[in-house]
Amino acid sequence: MSGQEPEEATPSLSARSTVRWRTFVRTETSSAVFLLAAVAAALVWANVGPHSYEAVWQARFTVGFDTRRLSLTVHEWINSGLMSLFFFVVGLEARRDFDMGELRDRRWLLLSAIAGLGSMIVPALIFVLVNAGRESVHGWGTAMSTDTAFALGVLAVFGSRLPASLRAFLLSVSVVDDLVALLVIAVFYSDEIRLPALLVAVCALLAIALLRLAGVRGALYCAVLSVVVWVALHEAGVDPVVAGLAVGVLVAAYPAPRGDLEQASRLFRLFREQPTPELHRSAVQGLDAAISPNERLEQRFLPWVSFGIVPLFALANAGIELSGPALADAFTSPVTLGIVLGCVVGKVIGTVGSMAAARLLSGGRLRPNVGWGSVTVGGAIAGSAFTVSLLIASLAFDGAELEEARIGILVTLVGAFLTSWAVTAVIGLLPERRRARALLGDVDPLTDLAVPVDRRHDRIRGPESAVVTVVEYGDFECPYCGQAEPVVRDLLGQESDVRYVWRHLPLRDVHPRAQLAAEASEAAARQGRFWEMHDLLLERQNALAAPDLLRYAGELGLDVERFRQDLRDHLGARRVAEDVDSADLSRVSGTPTFFINGRRHHGAYDIAALTRAVELARQRALTG
Repeated sequence: MSGQEPEEATPSLSARSTVRWRTFVRTETSSAVFLLAAVAAALVWANVGPHSYEAVWQARFTVGFDTRRLSLTVHEWINSGLMSLFFFVVGLEARRDFDMGELRDRRWLLLSAIAGLGSMIVPALIFVLVNAGRESVHGWGTAMSTDTAFALGVLAVFGSRLPASLRAFLLSVSVVDDLVALLVIAVFYSDEIRLPALLVAVCALLAIALLRLAGVRGALYCAVLSVVVWVALHEAGVDPVVAGLAVGVLVAAYPAPRGDLEQASRLFRLFREQPTPELHRSAVQGLDAAISPNERLEQRFLPWVSFGIVPLFALANAGIELSGPALADAFTSPVTLGIVLGCVVGKVIGTVGSMAAARLLSGGRLRPNVGWGSVTVGGAIAGSAFTVSLLIASLAFDGAELEEARIGILVTLVGAFLTSWAVTAVIGLLPERRRARALLGDVDPLTDLAVPVDRRHDRIRGPESAVVTVVEYGDFECPYCGQAEPVVRDLLGQESDVRYVWRHLPLRDVHPRAQLAAEASEAAARQGRFWEMHDLLLERQNALAAPDLLRYAGELGLDVERFRQDLRDHLGARRVAEDVDSADLSRVSGTPTFFINGRRHHGAYDIAALTRAVELARQRALTG
């Protein structure tokens, strides 16, 4: 984007969301690189210094005192302790998609659950067939799981070629995958389950849920109860990593309500006027209250998990011997072959087959929100087994079979990437209309815009018959709206089938002149010059006082007296209030916020990002 940000400008919610989205995408891609680097380091270390490698991870670390002690190896602390935070972040994101994303469509949620189960059952069956009649058959759980971190990293690499909704599908399948895999660990690969301790874990989880329902925001209470859940599961004989996922899905996500943001602004202004410790505490609490705990917790833990915990897990678990004889044994071993075939081939068959069966048996009521090409890519990406598969392998095998399982799991990372690349390349060769249908499908997408565009009411720029409609909720005093304006003009100049709609959302708590400027644009509209005034106001955001507005009316050749009277009588206030009400219904609280064909645009609003979003909307319209 062009232009400098005013130093005094406070980033809007959408601007913060843009930064958060960019950070998240960079985190996903970079974390996949860190994960691969850790795998490579583990392989080098295990082959150069195998004794030191084993010595480090088998060292014991004890927590507690007297008879109340928990003594685990470093390897166990990482696998069962730190990885709980990884699953906690997965649970947070799954809950956000459930509350605010694609999974709001509960049919899609059901279909994703079916796909998740199918993508686990088929690989397990393939492993059983390959290992039939051997003792190694009991390791069927090793071939079931998808590594969420690596899968999202691969998806980020192919992100520009695939629809954004595929990410929600892959995440929901991964969550089902993780839940079922952890249940498999608890039932088939855990020691005898001790019911009293398990009951304590369940009660602690219920306590966390009740605190959330009661609106208690004390992180300390939930943190203590989460530790209780983890320890109780460990004492019950269940792998405690399930605690992280269970706690994560209990943390609700919601957009920041405009009322909470306005309250945060008031508290901050009070602190600015009188910077006392008491007002500082109130301002911090107000800011925290404006953002859902789901977002706050994910922002806090995501970098630690992505760049610390997951690579450390890889370092502790991927160290295997890669000598010629070991590799030769592995690639003729039914353990390795069962894992590779189950994950790389079985995941695709299970994902596509289960979703096709669900559509057939439901008479078409259950259909994927993406095209079958995207479903196939999702199944291929899901073939990357690592985190949970290594956990199950360490429980199911030992000795040579464990080494063979680890080699097979590492091979799935390469196989899943290559398969995903091949499927994506084939889709890219299709003609535009068939490619759009393969990627996007033929299901009407969810609509985030609560109040549809009405040509009799809305301020519209562009052809009425346009395929793509871009709606912006904006504020004439918002510096980010001013920066977005030339981007929107460039977009309209490049595209002949795009129309643009402006809706008012004056943020009066931070932009005191925004309401009057919005009413001025409506006063200009009463004389048929809305867009001329709109452009002028965004260009001159630092001069929006009443005399400035009257001067602009003169420059545009308006009847200044009539304009002055309209402003004095606030004739445009009702029209502005209607837009604000529609923003509330669409859960918009910051500016600029864009909707493209009814779907909320998350991410940057530079020309490249908006052009990509418009092109995706156009492709989706082609499939209708």
